[in-house]
Amino acid sequence: MEGLSKLKVDKSIIESVRQGVGRCMALSMTLIMVLSMALLLPASLSLADTLTEIQRTGSAKVTEGKASQDHVNRLSATTQGQLREYRLLQKQIEGLETYNKQLGKQIQNQQELIKKYDTSISEVASIERQMTPLVVKMVKSLTDFIELDMPFHMTERRERLSRMEENLVAADINVAEKFRQIIEAYQIENEYGRKVDSYQDIAIIDGVGYEVDVLRVGRIALVSQTKDTTITAAWDNNTKSWQRLDNSVYRNAVREGLKMANKQAPIGMLVLPISVTGGAH
Repeated sequence: MEGLSKLKVDKSIIESVRQGVGRCMALSMTLIMVLSMALLLPASLSLADTLTEIQRTGSAKVTEGKASQDHVNRLSATTQGQLREYRLLQKQIEGLETYNKQLGKQIQNQQELIKKYDTSISEVASIERQMTPLVVKMVKSLTDFIELDMPFHMTERRERLSRMEENLVAADINVAEKFRQIIEAYQIENEYGRKVDSYQDIAIIDGVGYEVDVLRVGRIALVSQTKDTTITAAWDNNTKSWQRLDNSVYRNAVREGLKMANKQAPIGMLVLPISVTGGAH
């Protein structure tokens, strides 16, 4: 519609220009006729009056022609302004068309993503039903593993298991968070097998409880030594008990290992009993 209105305006301007040109031609014809009539006037008329009349008529026509030219100039300026505005609008329209095409492609991609998300959401319930039994089974397996493992940091490990078992029945914790906590517990247990540490505990040796320093080397050695270093023992995972060691052989090695674990001595070689099937050796 804007294009049609622009064409109508241009036609009216052209028509006005044509009218201005016609008036100029009429002025020229009028001057010619006035001069012709002056030549045919009777001799009795004064030549000065004739010239005055001719001058007056010519001035009026010149003024009228000037006004017509000014009108044409204004119409031309208006036309040029409207032409620039039209071209600017054309560029804006082209830009909007390109933007709309690009936006249409984005909307199509978004609709495809929405379909994928809807499909994924519909599968969440099914996945959750399958994960819940898996989570319960993983907690049970970890509990059995800890009870069968060497008895180091048992208070900490059992508390972690207790929290996970409570979270299994918690309604405000989703299955993804429960699974994350279990994976984290598995990672901690895995790290135990690659580290050396020491801690204090009460060890039952030959039926007597002693306050001891415990040295753990991964899961291959778990030894203890009394504060006065007179008794050294190793954990036998088969009998689930502490077995006294020859203090003359292992006393210094265990004491040096405790220093290494506490970062009081540089890492070095140690002679320690290794727990294998059949007892401590």
